[in-house]
Amino acid sequence: MGTGKRGLIATAVAVVCAVTVLAAPGTAFANPTPSPTPSAGSALAPAKDLEAVRKKLDTLYRAAARATDEYNAADEKADKQSAQVVELAKKIVKGQEKLRKLKDRAGAAAAAQYRGGGLPPEAHLVLSDDPQDFLDGAGRVREGHHATKGLLGELTRTQQDLEQYAKDASAQLKKLEAGRKAKAAAQKKIEKQIAQAEKVESALQKEEQERLAELEKEAANKAQTAWLDSGILDEIDGKASEQGKKAVKYATAQIGKPYQWGAEGPKTYDCSGLTSQAWISAGRGIPRTSQEQWKQLRHIDVRDMRPGDLVIYFGDASHVAMYIGDGAIVHAPRPGRTITIAGAGSMPILGVVRPDAGTDTD
Repeated sequence: MGTGKRGLIATAVAVVCAVTVLAAPGTAFANPTPSPTPSAGSALAPAKDLEAVRKKLDTLYRAAARATDEYNAADEKADKQSAQVVELAKKIVKGQEKLRKLKDRAGAAAAAQYRGGGLPPEAHLVLSDDPQDFLDGAGRVREGHHATKGLLGELTRTQQDLEQYAKDASAQLKKLEAGRKAKAAAQKKIEKQIAQAEKVESALQKEEQERLAELEKEAANKAQTAWLDSGILDEIDGKASEQGKKAVKYATAQIGKPYQWGAEGPKTYDCSGLTSQAWISAGRGIPRTSQEQWKQLRHIDVRDMRPGDLVIYFGDASHVAMYIGDGAIVHAPRPGRTITIAGAGSMPILGVVRPDAGTDTD
């Protein structure tokens, strides 16, 4: 992302693009093995109620993830539009300076004509004692007429350019304002969903929170086990490219850092913030959001994936992780979690994309 956006965009709060290992949808991780039911008289919620809480949290964080991509996309678009406005402003300044110089030249030409008395060439011939002087002067007059005509044409073109630059700048400013409103709306969605999720979690007792965490792990482990039992890992043996190795090294070095929606490091990240920055560190710029990474990068069969490839999750491409080999990924899960290693099959895989498509493996 360009550094200019920090000053041109009012607030640079970025979003969770992530769904967590915890946030696996019920269709994929339905009915995980429940924790033991507490003994009679316990104030703790039964396991089935905690499973309902897990699914509720999943719904809330998934909604936040979708809003996150909306925010990140609007933020990226606003950044580009801001840069375009700046370029147009520079063109306007240069055009105004050019127009000023052209007007000065036009004024000088008019003054010269005034000093010549504005007499027609025939009059100069009558007044001239030397016909050759007249002929030389007539040639200069013709040249002057051509130069004046060219000057006036350039003046007109410059004025037209300035008018067009002003129109373009006005249009870009309107788009920029619309983008800011879209960002603000997405931010409200995110904050609302996260606040509701935090409210649900805060209502749990400490023991219930611990049991909920166990349910989350069980759901993820169940999905990962099913993925591995398919024999898929036996077919995945791709080796990382040099850029892929650099991207993996960067991403794994961030393990333990907190998730923060919209963050691109170096202290906090959201899911696509982590993957995009990892690949930037490897010398390859990629789209900022998980949805655009899915749309724009080359699709690779899961069996052909190699370390450094990006695994896109859920039908709406709202989460992304980086494959690091041996059936594992590194990713930024969701608010309240840290960057971690997880099973590649612990969430429903939409597909795999390769940022450095076309490079040879080592």
